[in-house]
Amino acid sequence: MMRLRFDQELDQLKTEMMEMGALCETAIAAAVRALIDQDMALAERVAHSDHLVDEKERKIENLCMQLILRQQPVARDLRKISSALKIITDMERIGDQAADIAEITHTGRVGPGAAMDSVAEMARAAISMVNSSIDAYVRQDVELARAVIEADDVVDDHFDYIRSEIVKLIGRDMTHGEYAVDILMIAKYLERIGDHATNIAEWVEFSVTGSHRSEGL
Repeated sequence: MMRLRFDQELDQLKTEMMEMGALCETAIAAAVRALIDQDMALAERVAHSDHLVDEKERKIENLCMQLILRQQPVARDLRKISSALKIITDMERIGDQAADIAEITHTGRVGPGAAMDSVAEMARAAISMVNSSIDAYVRQDVELARAVIEADDVVDDHFDYIRSEIVKLIGRDMTHGEYAVDILMIAKYLERIGDHATNIAEWVEFSVTGSHRSEGL
């Protein structure tokens, strides 16, 4: 009977994690759409919706602590719960960075211009990483987690390309300075989102195998 209840609560944890991941994915997509479409109302909504991710983080944290204190899990069950506590920290930061992108858009200094298509491609790659990393946790899929870790190179390549385009833009016309700085900041936030998705994938790997990549450092 106790195991049945424990399994039900683990299923609830999976559901909450999927919902938090969906909030993060939606925030990133909306922030980038607001940037590309110059939709200031949408940018403002994204910038002020970060509390939804924060609330979900607190709810999951409380659920994890209750599971640990009441059920005293061991082995893989304990790794699954402790990994969730690590993962939600990265997801909360992803939410912060989506809000940061929206806030830059809301300043009104960034419109259609150089590197915008590349920013959109980079955003799609980062969103895919976030989606796959959470899916890997829910399915406890090590191979999918490892694919996410490898995909971080793609996001990094996008960042390097955007940075080189921005350098060329400034070289041609210094009056684009503010635009260049803002685009570079947005690309940096997207790169960090990819890094957080990688962290999530590494914790998925740990939850299944019991080994974390940092142990080899």
